[in-house]
Amino acid sequence: MEINLIAESVKFMFLGMGVVFAFLTIMIFVLKAQGAILTKYFPVENKVVNNVPSRNTSEKTDNAKIAAVIAAVQHHKNLKG
Repeated sequence: MEINLIAESVKFMFLGMGVVFAFLTIMIFVLKAQGAILTKYFPVENKVVNNVPSRNTSEKTDNAKIAAVIAAVQHHKNLKG
């Protein structure tokens, strides 16, 4: 009784890969259908935002970012030394 283990392992490999491929393919179609159904019954509402950033707000944000970076560098230096 000769059992070809290589051939059996190749069969199981292709069987496993086929099952995974089939599952993922079915999952893609199900998710696309779910997305279509959800967008049909629950459409996305577009919100119009009319914010014009002022120069002061931009400068405050930039200053806050710079302060955060400086604080992070100082903290890193304190951890080393």
